[in-house]
Amino acid sequence: MVSLGANVEGGAGAPTSWGAHLRGMLLLGLPLIGAQLAQMSINVTNTILIGRLGPVELAAAVLTSQTFYVFWMFGSGFAYAVMPMAAAANGRRDTRAVRRSVRMGLWVVAAYSAVVMIPLWFTHDIFVALGQDPRVAELGGHYMRILQWSMLPYLATFVLRSYLSALERPRPVLVITVLGALINALANYALIFGNFGLPALGLTGSGIASVTTSVFILAALVVYTRVLPALAPYDLWRRFHLPDWEAFAEVARLGWPIGATIVAEVGLFTAASVMMGWIGTVELAAHGIALQLASISFMVPLGLSSAATVRVGSAYGRGSAEDVSRAARVAMMVAIGIAFFAALLFWMFPERLIGLYLDLGQPDAARVLTTAIPLLFVAAAFQLIDAMQVTASGVLRGLKDTRTPMLIAVGSYWAVGMPIAYTLAFPLGWQGIGVWWGLAAGLAVAAFSMTARYLQRERSGQVTA
Repeated sequence: MVSLGANVEGGAGAPTSWGAHLRGMLLLGLPLIGAQLAQMSINVTNTILIGRLGPVELAAAVLTSQTFYVFWMFGSGFAYAVMPMAAAANGRRDTRAVRRSVRMGLWVVAAYSAVVMIPLWFTHDIFVALGQDPRVAELGGHYMRILQWSMLPYLATFVLRSYLSALERPRPVLVITVLGALINALANYALIFGNFGLPALGLTGSGIASVTTSVFILAALVVYTRVLPALAPYDLWRRFHLPDWEAFAEVARLGWPIGATIVAEVGLFTAASVMMGWIGTVELAAHGIALQLASISFMVPLGLSSAATVRVGSAYGRGSAEDVSRAARVAMMVAIGIAFFAALLFWMFPERLIGLYLDLGQPDAARVLTTAIPLLFVAAAFQLIDAMQVTASGVLRGLKDTRTPMLIAVGSYWAVGMPIAYTLAFPLGWQGIGVWWGLAAGLAVAAFSMTARYLQRERSGQVTA
């Protein structure tokens, strides 16, 4: 079948110009960056508002949210797997294959969500077994029993984001995510503190707000994909109940390594936080600020990585090796260029950026500031490396290459980065700065290894379907 509204450029014998690739990358990547930042703002808003309830509630919320997002991040691998599948199908103008990949992506995340509901339901018992404070464990367990109902809506949302991104229609994703972030802020403000005539529900209110937000975002995307005339040829929701086990298996096969790769990187930074806590409270606070700044900056190459997956995947599907090569190189150049700008900000204005998180009139604030500055300098250095590795990962994902990048990520982060971080921090006495150089080392190995993996595939001609 032929896609009537697909944004397909050229063909295998007519490579797209460098300028067109650059325009396409920016038109797709910028809205995806905005959507990533809007999604992140939801989590930041929750943390800020819950923090006003008190330290126990904040501790319970942070611990519970981190637990939830470990499961969510692994599941997001299945949603991300839909992107290269749909992009490749759209590249060869096969609307049926687009529909099959998206529909079975929704099936896979539904099955995954049903399975993980079981351990999440027993979060209280897990926290107690891990030696957490009884009050924190009690509040966290109750909070999770509400929050966990947002697992399926959020994962299904990411499947539909992958679908629209693969068709190079990212703007509705941005608009709907921004609206969701606004609804989340208002709902949290109302339900946590009892504003607008609603009851003050505290942590429970935040959980309800999160579920409400996730359902709204999903519902808005479902309506959009159902009613937009340009999407009618894909007929996504027709006979949705019928299984397609071949497409289901491909989503699962491509998705679990992506999820494992994401969890491996997140786990590296979580372990780094634990090590900073061993060093001291001031060091942990400084680490948290520097990591938050680096995470905000990381949303830019992360959005571009998704754009790279789509652009490379589309060229891969239509059999154009030249377009795969150009799309990959344009994505890398744009990501590194923007990361260099972020690094300059970190190098030039560290005090101002860190000061946004501090009340310098508070005890130890000055110590946190001076401790965080060298960490931010290291963060500036690995902005370039991190942009390189996440973009290379996105390019390989566009080629449906997920198993080897997973092995590279696990080896780089846990066999290289973590041992170096520990050795520099403790046996060699570098303390916090040693932890951060270890993070940079792990990211560097991943970046160069994944880039080498792509170049090897390019040289051997393994860049077309």
